Amino acid sequence: MVVLALIAACVLAFANGANDNAKGVATLIGGRTMAARQALLYAAATTFLGSAAGILLTGGLIARFSGKGLVGADLLGSPAFVACVGIAAAVTVLLATRLALPVSTTHALVGGLTGVALSAGALNVGAVVSAFVVPLVAAPLLALVLAAVVYPLFRWGRTRLGVTRHTCVCIEREFHPVSVSVDGSVILEATGVKLSNKHDTTQCFDRYDGEVAGVDAQRALNGSHIFTAAAISFARGLNDTPKIAALIIAGGALNPGAALVAVGGAMAVGGLIAARRVADTISHRITDMNDGQAFSANLVTAACVIFASRLGAPVSTTHVSCGSLFGIGLTGRGAHAGVIGQVLLAWVTTLPIAGAIGWLAWRLLGA
Repeated sequence: MVVLALIAACVLAFANGANDNAKGVATLIGGRTMAARQALLYAAATTFLGSAAGILLTGGLIARFSGKGLVGADLLGSPAFVACVGIAAAVTVLLATRLALPVSTTHALVGGLTGVALSAGALNVGAVVSAFVVPLVAAPLLALVLAAVVYPLFRWGRTRLGVTRHTCVCIEREFHPVSVSVDGSVILEATGVKLSNKHDTTQCFDRYDGEVAGVDAQRALNGSHIFTAAAISFARGLNDTPKIAALIIAGGALNPGAALVAVGGAMAVGGLIAARRVADTISHRITDMNDGQAFSANLVTAACVIFASRLGAPVSTTHVSCGSLFGIGLTGRGAHAGVIGQVLLAWVTTLPIAGAIGWLAWRLLGA
């Protein structure tokens, strides 16, 4: 049973990487700042660094997800309990990944833990609500509001600095300003030449002209954007790795340091080989965004997740990241309501699905 618990936790870490790896770099892909393959590799590397840092900085999350105070004392340290929670969360996240839906590993863990504890008759409901439900609900709402406020402030600051934005198309590695007519055709502003149909508006880019502190505005924005993507991925490793490692530690399979390294490695592998489906949803299907909006969303996400990790609050990187994108979509009026509805439905059903699987797993393996 100890081996099963270890395998379940590593599969969950793999699923977490597959579903969550794109969360930090989705705006890089959606804003065309970085190619998808390069961005996912960048995310996996910086996430692993965050996982390593988790050894020193996130003992509070390990303690929360060990189950102490949430379930009966007789379940703590039980390999069967750990295995059932891991199985429930892993199956839930893998299913969502197959459906290309970004869901919360934290929600899946809480659902699995709740389902197993209910099945065993040992759940402390009040502790679960105060420790998990409150931060999980509050974090995405906070991110939505902050993103909706931050981007207009940045836009105001940009215009005050004299930085302008124009639409252009890339032709042979050179960017040429264009105007887009009502019928969707694209015309070069310098010559008035109408481009052929293969150069449709989906191939146009928003770029910024001007300087900020003597630095080209577009280059400064791209550099800042790439940095915030690294910050989010680092924060995700910092926040998510201890939650999954707690299962291994609670089951007695590995010591804390080895558990964090094992989980970080499995997350990186999942992020490298199985993250493209969810990446497409977050990068392109939730909302249209320009570079400034993408950077604003990333900045808010990074700040929220790093702050929560430092406090030991079990927030969901998925919910915070998508909450920021929702805020940008509402502000910029580029939100895709149908896709957002699908994502929200997936969020609502994550916990009960994981709970049902956890309940059944305990009946089969632990009862």
